[in-house]
Amino acid sequence: MMIDRRLIQHFDWWLLILTLALIGVGVVTIYSAAEPGARGMGQIFAVKQAVWGALGLVLMAAVFSFHYQALDRWVWGIYALTVLSLAWVLVFGKTVSGSQRWIAIGSFAFQPSEMAKLTAVIVLAHFLSRAGTARGLGFRDILAPAALLSVPFGLIVIQPDLGTGMVIMIIAASMVLFAGLKRRVLVILVLCALLSGPTLYVNLKDYQKERIKTFFNPDRDPLGAGYHIIQSKIAIGSGMFSGKGYLKGSQKALSFLPEQHTDFIFAVLAEEWGLLGSTALLVLLFAFLARGLGAGYRSKDPFGAFLCVGAASYFFWQIFINMGMVMGILPVVGVPLPFISYGGSSMLAAMTGVGIFLNVGMRRFSYE
Repeated sequence: MMIDRRLIQHFDWWLLILTLALIGVGVVTIYSAAEPGARGMGQIFAVKQAVWGALGLVLMAAVFSFHYQALDRWVWGIYALTVLSLAWVLVFGKTVSGSQRWIAIGSFAFQPSEMAKLTAVIVLAHFLSRAGTARGLGFRDILAPAALLSVPFGLIVIQPDLGTGMVIMIIAASMVLFAGLKRRVLVILVLCALLSGPTLYVNLKDYQKERIKTFFNPDRDPLGAGYHIIQSKIAIGSGMFSGKGYLKGSQKALSFLPEQHTDFIFAVLAEEWGLLGSTALLVLLFAFLARGLGAGYRSKDPFGAFLCVGAASYFFWQIFINMGMVMGILPVVGVPLPFISYGGSSMLAAMTGVGIFLNVGMRRFSYE
């Protein structure tokens, strides 16, 4: 079978290098986060994360091996598979820490809500690429995708996983704003969001309400609900300019940091590498997002552009929310830091996003 040379010529090697660098940072940081007092658990977690990274590279290659417009044709199958897997979780899923989010197959557990974020990107790209207009989108243009996304959103919130549901909503909002809304539609949607706030708050679970209250005043319960964020800010602040050194973080070593190899892993990195290391990570992430958006900018058709904008939104908002909650500027929600937080589902979803970037970028010279 002949391989078009232009695919190789347009392959974004810098994006791949940045991805490998981020995976490496994650593996090294996970080892440090899980090792103190764990008697070898750091090595186990680091090796597992490296294996997930390797499997992610295989998945990434599979994603960019076919023309990205096939996703446009497969959108309904992808959507149906996502909804069925989320429904399966609610009936047969594995429960961990009070949340039923995982499909367990032997020792392997997968969280389908992670892939649901990218399903939202594909569904929206399918609709928005057909509804483009210079005057902006109207209610008719966004009604169908909104109704479709409400199904996986509802199934995810029931688990309960409000953080992931919120990410899907923000990704959708970002893509719709990129497409452009009529001013009247935008004003009405903003007003509806503001008016629905009290109703949403009333229907939150008690622990979710507690997180919001703690966000505004962490000191109201320093040994309970506010403990996580207080310890996280202490860890970040104690890193100062250059950090305490690799494997020398005291907050982490004494296990004061909660979920330190998953949701709060940025605090571990900031304590050990300080402002310098944190800035270096942000530069890597910014360069990664720039390469991804560049692929969308150079795309020859709207569907490819929307895919890249959606995938970039997927990465950006998870980075922003995770770092924001760790630093205390956002409420604590279970949103992982892409490539850095420990977790197979998150890694595979992130590598699928990288595959989308590469796929669109490789085929910018033509489209079907």
